[in-house]
Amino acid sequence: MKKPTSNHLVAIACAAGVMFMTGAAFAAVPLYQLFCQVTGFDGTVRKADKAPDVQLDETVLIRFDTNVRGLPMTFRAEQVSQRVHIGETGIAYFDVTNTSDRPIRATAGYNVVPERAGPYFQKLQCFCFEGQTIQPGQTMKFPVQYFVAPEMATDRESRGVEEITLSYTFYPTQGFEQAAKADIAPNAQASGAAG
Repeated sequence: MKKPTSNHLVAIACAAGVMFMTGAAFAAVPLYQLFCQVTGFDGTVRKADKAPDVQLDETVLIRFDTNVRGLPMTFRAEQVSQRVHIGETGIAYFDVTNTSDRPIRATAGYNVVPERAGPYFQKLQCFCFEGQTIQPGQTMKFPVQYFVAPEMATDRESRGVEEITLSYTFYPTQGFEQAAKADIAPNAQASGAAG
């Protein structure tokens, strides 16, 4: 058997490195999202299994911010803000309307400001990070059920936070727009040839 040369070993190491880096690049976004959701890092809201048993007298004003990136749709909160007690479960509703003449697939991401409130602003129900298909002219209503964990009132960093902004942004679901255009193009060509 022929012994591998140093050039062959270098080539194998480089190929393995490229494959590893490619895999790491694809895994980076979902792993980062998971890390942020678990830790509340960078103002990311955490997912909770149940509401707290304790409700404090202290209140906090929750503001809702809505944004759309590159989509023909309107997106708004039914209420601009809500005042809730720390530990109380709140629910907010958001309306999304597809203003185009074709289906769109959108995904919502979110964050919380100030960032130090991120670990304590927790959601029980949310439409975020799930692709939504909205038909032409359709309006959909999405609920978000949330609470501010009582531990925020005793945390030295976040104690005294009186206002939290929950910001959502809808953006095109990756790959959906290209697939829709590919479906439309052959149909458009066929109808043009028939006419």
